[in-house]
Amino acid sequence: MELLLFFRTFLYVFGTLFAVMNPIGAVPVFLSIIQHCKSYEGMISLAKRTSVAVFVTLTAFALLGEWIFKFFGSTIDAFAIAGGILLFRMALEMLSGNLSTVKISHEEEEEAVNLSEIAIVPLAIPLISGPGSITTVMIHMAKNASYLGKAAVMLAILITSFLVYVVLRSAEKVQQRLGKVGIRLITRMMGLILASMAVQLVINGIKGAFGL
Repeated sequence: MELLLFFRTFLYVFGTLFAVMNPIGAVPVFLSIIQHCKSYEGMISLAKRTSVAVFVTLTAFALLGEWIFKFFGSTIDAFAIAGGILLFRMALEMLSGNLSTVKISHEEEEEAVNLSEIAIVPLAIPLISGPGSITTVMIHMAKNASYLGKAAVMLAILITSFLVYVVLRSAEKVQQRLGKVGIRLITRMMGLILASMAVQLVINGIKGAFGL
């Protein structure tokens, strides 16, 4: 029973995180930024630094989430409703085939001046591990009281961070094979999945808040 809960939690968090992060949708931005790289090794290093920054960011918020809730006097249900609304807004933008403006702005992209800064801002934060993914890990980490449930959330963070590295280091091949149309199609599909998860998050938050 506990093992089943572990896999259910892992699959749900992994699916939500991957849809929110949408590393495939981030490929065009990554390719425009790697013009700063002077070698293939530099591009690989940038992809690696970005994935590590994503993992560290999400892990930090996952571990500190419950403390943040207590500090600001917020409940998990209230945060779930707010997070669901945020995710739904992002999903609507993804359904239009666009990279969410909640995640990145042109100003943030232009401010990066070296590889170390680019890997953290804007690639890791807020392009990939933005408000949506941070909200997701905080909510699910707080909702799972058992150590097995929390381990499932951490495993989902680890695997999605690794997939970010895999996709970014193969960014040129991904764009060549999928093309801009293919990337937009996948972004729309991710947006549809994210929209359904966002609605469910709001429903669960309302049920918990009103004891339904």
